[in-house]
Amino acid sequence: VFQGRILARRLVGQETRYEVEVKTPYRHRFPLVPREYVWVPNTCGCPPLREGGEYLLMARRHVNYERTLNRILLQDDGYARPWTPREDRLVREAARHC
Repeated sequence: VFQGRILARRLVGQETRYEVEVKTPYRHRFPLVPREYVWVPNTCGCPPLREGGEYLLMARRHVNYERTLNRILLQDDGYARPWTPREDRLVREAARHC
């Protein structure tokens, strides 16, 4: 779970790649660098992320069977909400309990 700002969007094959500036990592099981690519396995714009917008994203690390592909994947049912101070407070409160 992290707060990020969308810098760019690009369609690559049947997927969408977002370049994201990681603002605040809240809870992560893998290290995040200041800029990451977040992949969405469709080109329909779901979830709707606009360039320049800040979001609270809950994504997972995807590593394929051959271990040749290692990326951050935001699935169709993943959590992607516009970032607000309220979202920040809710995530910080939940982190204390989890």
